[in-house]
Amino acid sequence: MAYGSNPYGGFSAYREIGVKTASQGKLVVMLYDGAVSNLEKAIALISEDEKIAPGSIENFGNYLQKVMDIITELEVSLNMEQGGEIAKNLMSLYVFFNKQILDCTISHDKKKLSFVRDMLSQLQDSWISASNSTANAQTKIPGTAPSLNITG
Repeated sequence: MAYGSNPYGGFSAYREIGVKTASQGKLVVMLYDGAVSNLEKAIALISEDEKIAPGSIENFGNYLQKVMDIITELEVSLNMEQGGEIAKNLMSLYVFFNKQILDCTISHDKKKLSFVRDMLSQLQDSWISASNSTANAQTKIPGTAPSLNITG
C-alpha cells in the first residue's frame, strides 16, 4: 500500500498504541465512549414513529450488537471479589442494559435506548473523574526512594 492511500492509517495506529498503553481506568472510559457512540448512531436511525428505514436495519442491528458486546466486556472485567457492593451494582446495571437493548432490537423503542445511553454516559463521566483523580495521584512504591548513581 502506497503512502497516503489510507488516510486513516495513521489514526488507526495512534488509536492502537493508545489502547495498548492506556491505564485500566482509561480503557473503561474508552469502552463507555464506544457504547455511548454506537447507541447514539442507533437512536439516530429510529424515526419518531419508532420505525427504521429498510436500508438502515442492518446498521441499526450492528450498532446495538456492538453496544451489547461492549457491555458484556464491562461485565467480565468486573472484579467481584474486590469490587464489593459497587461491582454487584454495576453487574446488575450491565445485565439490565443488555436486556433493554435486546428488547429494543425488536421494538425500536427510542426512549429506552435514550435512557440506557444517558445512564452509560453518566457512568462514563464517573469513570472519567475516577481515572483522572487516580492518574493525578502520586504513585509510591514502598521501600523505594528515587536515586541517581552518577559514579557508574
